Amino acid sequence: MSDRGPVVSHIGVAVTDLASALAFYRDVLGLEPGSPESADGATIVSLPLGETQIELLVPESPQSPVARFLARRGPGIHHICLRVQNLDQALARCRAWGYQLVDQVPRAGAGGHRVAFLHPRSTAGILLELTE
Repeated sequence: MSDRGPVVSHIGVAVTDLASALAFYRDVLGLEPGSPESADGATIVSLPLGETQIELLVPESPQSPVARFLARRGPGIHHICLRVQNLDQALARCRAWGYQLVDQVPRAGAGGHRVAFLHPRSTAGILLELTE
């Protein structure tokens, strides 16, 4: 978290083929992938990119949120995650300003971090994730 406010924590990218997607980031860009983990019905592999990370998301089941995203839109940017100083306060401000929350209260996300999502209908078409 920056003293100036939220910073980009990571960018989630939905993919259909993890090996092919990893090849670009690992072999072409030289990024070192982290160990795969599972959250929200997806396998997630994080790649450090400066102070930000790229998260490659591949669905573990056809009913997962990432699978539904891929079926509707195909591979691409799934969400942008912003790191905030106080997640509970940020969610309270979102509610006060009328933003539609996917998660009314924080839940456990990748790496055990507390996260909450804002619906793209209220954020100019971008699925935003907030974390601390």
